[in-house]
Amino acid sequence: MPIHIIRGMVNISEHTAYWKNGAVEDLDVAEQLVRSGKARHGLFFAHLAIEKMLKAHICKTTRQIAPKIHNLVRLAECADLKLEDSRRDLLAEMNEFNLEGRYPTSSPPISPSTANEYMDRIKEVFQWLTLQL
Repeated sequence: MPIHIIRGMVNISEHTAYWKNGAVEDLDVAEQLVRSGKARHGLFFAHLAIEKMLKAHICKTTRQIAPKIHNLVRLAECADLKLEDSRRDLLAEMNEFNLEGRYPTSSPPISPSTANEYMDRIKEVFQWLTLQL
């Protein structure tokens, strides 16, 4: 979906929809990848899905374009979301998935059962974010 700019002004509603729609698509891809045994890639896409949903919140809340950052905790702060400690902790843990998906790491591979546990927690946060939007 193209985003329109009218006389130098950004259509924030279109930005919000762009981020939300991308988040839904990326979460679906994440689930498919984890189910097929590609945990590292799946959790990278799960991070991306949460990142995009948080950017939708930022657009809606601030009426500004979301910042070009990837730290989920910082994005939640920018969106002025009041997170329970368990959700904030998950976002902090998920920041590692962004790095592991992009750079070589010495971390051991994530087991399928651990990846599935993460996906359950991620889907809960995703659903909560969707309801808040």
